[in-house]
Amino acid sequence: MDGDVPLDRPHTSRIYDYFLGGKDNYEIDRQAAEEILKAWPDIRVAARINRQFMHRSTRFLAEAGIKQFLDIGTGIPTEPNLHQIAQQTAPDARVVYVDNDPLVLAHARALMTGSAPGEMTYIEGDVTDPNSILRAPELAEVIDLNQPVGLSMIALLHFVETDVNKILSTFLDALASGSYLVICIITGDFAPERIFAAQDVYRVRKMPAQIRYREEVVGWFDGLELVEPGVVPPHRWRLEEAAEIPASFDAKVSCYCGVARKP
Repeated sequence: MDGDVPLDRPHTSRIYDYFLGGKDNYEIDRQAAEEILKAWPDIRVAARINRQFMHRSTRFLAEAGIKQFLDIGTGIPTEPNLHQIAQQTAPDARVVYVDNDPLVLAHARALMTGSAPGEMTYIEGDVTDPNSILRAPELAEVIDLNQPVGLSMIALLHFVETDVNKILSTFLDALASGSYLVICIITGDFAPERIFAAQDVYRVRKMPAQIRYREEVVGWFDGLELVEPGVVPPHRWRLEEAAEIPASFDAKVSCYCGVARKP
């Protein structure tokens, strides 16, 4: 498999896997990850909180009746993965995973071995080219765009340096009324020195990185119905014990999240 994986530079999916304690990464990824950890020592905490938000938001969508999921920026599978969470509530839920790392593709193929046809698939694609994802024949085999879809972009958009509004509008225009958009993204609002130092590491290593602020993130949900409590740090989104978490923890996580419904 190594022959199919470019190892001349690190990849964001494999670095994220390293932060989560995974083993599906290479020395070049680990070197970059350790540099990022020096800049932002709490990034492992942020990765864990992101993952927990994915679980809660996916469960929320499944309970709201969503049975189709499009997960972009999937990353290397870490159990329980999105389809496992969704199918706990909706056993007939269907999932399309999208990522641009060949190593993720290899793992996704193994993950799909026990899945029934039409239940789950993987597309090698890039969020910056939404039409190539939406027009992929593999997507049409699993997802009916005339029915509501849960569009998940977790720990993804801070790696997009192009126009996020244009990307989101392209996806949302293609989705049926009643679809949901789920976002979780790093922000510079809480600990800017650490976050921008980490951004510099990504850019020096030739990985895209663009830190965002709350006002911009809120704007991405314009025209949609934001689910309460709105755009908040992920550990404050529908978590019973959120009120007990000190404000200082927000700086450790340095992320915003939001879930919204297309009317």
